[in-house]
Amino acid sequence: MTNFGRLAVSEAGLGISLAFIAGAVNAGGFLLVGQYTSHMSGILSAMADAVVLHALGPALAGSLAVLAFLSGAGLSAILINWGRRHPRHPPHALPLVLEAVLLLFLGILGGPVRAEPVVALAVPLLCFLMGLQNATITKISGARIRTTHMTGVVTDLGIELGKLAYWNRGSPGPGGHMVRADRAKLRLLGSILSAFILGGVAGAFAFATLGFVSTVPLALALLLLARAIVRAERHLPRTA
Repeated sequence: MTNFGRLAVSEAGLGISLAFIAGAVNAGGFLLVGQYTSHMSGILSAMADAVVLHALGPALAGSLAVLAFLSGAGLSAILINWGRRHPRHPPHALPLVLEAVLLLFLGILGGPVRAEPVVALAVPLLCFLMGLQNATITKISGARIRTTHMTGVVTDLGIELGKLAYWNRGSPGPGGHMVRADRAKLRLLGSILSAFILGGVAGAFAFATLGFVSTVPLALALLLLARAIVRAERHLPRTA
């Protein structure tokens, strides 16, 4: 059985759920702050353009967004490794609880205020949360799942579809090798991509209609996921 075939159902379900939340935050947040907050490739490219055009403000804003994402990923690793040394605190649930608390803070603060300072705070905060979430699912799944950006997911999906379409005619290759698609991986990647798209549609609609308060149900969903992780924590990989 392949690595993806061995992937626990709970991990796959967590990855799909987090992809939905990331899609909602990324697409919905864009309507409020005018920037995608999980797409580091795009932000880095925009920074390069800003440098060439001598636009110091956008370049600094991009740097802050990247630093926030990086800090979120780093804090996730710190929390997880700290939790592993303190058995009373389920390590993989800690970052998701923190993400939920910060989303609640943003929803409560930004909902009634809708002021420019809140929007300015939202960009680095959402980038921080996307880094935190992506690093957490990366650690849980052993780097098999990403949830905040779909470039790698679409690439891997294309590879597996190409293997699925390959015609193994004639004799097998050296060592009896036959090209076979990993169907479990196909299903997982397709589910993650679909969840991200559906989350984006739902998030865009909710954020455009309700504003920052749309982060509240996302925060509650994260708390439920953290609770599920607490129950399954002993079955998760203990790699550093």
